[in-house]
Amino acid sequence: MSKRKSGHVTLSDVAGAAGFSVSTVSIVLSEAPLSRHVAASTREHIRTVAAKLGYHPDAFARSLRMRSSRTIGVLAFDLSDPYCVPIVRGIHSALQTSEYLPMVLDAQTERRLFDEHLRLLLERRVEGVIVIASWVFDEVNLLADIRKNAVPIVIVGRDLSTRGVSSFLLDNEEGGAQALRHLAGLGHRRIAVITGPREMFDSEPRWRGIEHAAEECGIVLDPLLVQQLPSFGDAEHGFEGGRDIAKRLVGTGRPFTAVLAFDDLTALGVVRGLSEMGIRVPQDCSVIGFDDVLPARVATPAITTIRQPLRSMGEHAAQRMLERLSAPAQSRERGRVHKAAPELIVRSSTARYRDANTPKTRSRKKS
Repeated sequence: MSKRKSGHVTLSDVAGAAGFSVSTVSIVLSEAPLSRHVAASTREHIRTVAAKLGYHPDAFARSLRMRSSRTIGVLAFDLSDPYCVPIVRGIHSALQTSEYLPMVLDAQTERRLFDEHLRLLLERRVEGVIVIASWVFDEVNLLADIRKNAVPIVIVGRDLSTRGVSSFLLDNEEGGAQALRHLAGLGHRRIAVITGPREMFDSEPRWRGIEHAAEECGIVLDPLLVQQLPSFGDAEHGFEGGRDIAKRLVGTGRPFTAVLAFDDLTALGVVRGLSEMGIRVPQDCSVIGFDDVLPARVATPAITTIRQPLRSMGEHAAQRMLERLSAPAQSRERGRVHKAAPELIVRSSTARYRDANTPKTRSRKKS
C-alpha cells in the first residue's frame, strides 16, 4: 500500500485491499439500506479487511455531506478552577450517548480569549454553545454573534433567561443564608464574612442571603469584619486572597469566632492564614466555604461547605442543549432558568462556639 498523505486509512485503501469498488465498500461500511443486496460473505470480508487496516469513518467528510458538524462548543471561564471541572465532566457524561462531540475551550478568565474562542467555535460550525461563566461580562456581543448564526446557547453559572438563554445555576441567595444559619446554629454571633469579587455573578445574591439570614437570627454583621476578595487573576487567587484577608481580619482587633468564606479555595486560604497567626480551626475559630470542590474534602481540617451539584448542573445543561437541537428552529429562543438547591455539608472546620477561644489580635498563642 502506498503511503497516504493524511496518514489515515481511506475507503480507497479498504477497497483496494478487499478487491471491491469504493462504492460497494462505502455501502457496506456505512450500513446503508443497499447493503442488504450485497452478499453476506462479501460484507463480512469487507468488514474484516477494514478492521485489519484500522479504518474509521471520516466524520469530517460526513459532516460536509450532511452540513452538520455534530459538535457542541463548551467555553469555560477557567478550567484551572475546581468549580469548572465537575461541570465539564457532567457535560461530557450527558453527551456520551448522543452523536455530538464536545469541543472544550478555556478562556482563562480573560475576556479577550473568551471572544477569540467564541469566534473559533462559530468558525468550526459548532451546532450549539454551552458557556460556563459565573463572572459578570458584557454579553451583548456574545448573544448577537450567536443569534446571527442561529446557534443555540445554554449558560451555566449565570441567569440570562430574560434574554432567551436557558440558564443553570445555584440558588446562591439560599446558599448564603444556609451558611450563616449553620454558624448561628452553632452559637456563633461574631461572624466575619469574605464576599466575592465584584465581577462574579454569584457575589451579590450570596451576600444578600447572608444579610437576610443574619437579620433573621438577630446577628449584627460588623462592617470591619466584612471583607471583599479582589478581582481574580489566576487559580491561586481565592486561596491567597483568603490567607491575606484572614490576617487582615485578625489585625482589625475586632473579635470573631467564625469566618464565612465566599468559596472553598478562599476558606482553605483562611485556614492557612489563621494558622499562621496562631489561631486553630475549628478549636479557636470555625470556617465555612462554598461549592464543595475536591480540595475542600481532602484538606485537614476538611471544610464545611455549601454544596453546588456542579456535575448535575453540567449534565442538565447538556441535556437542555440536546433538546434545543432537536426542537423546531422557531422554538429555540425560549430561555428558562433552572436553579439548583444548595446543600449544607458539615465537616470538621466548624464547631460549636466556645467563649474562651474567641480570636482576637492578641490571640497569637501557639497551639
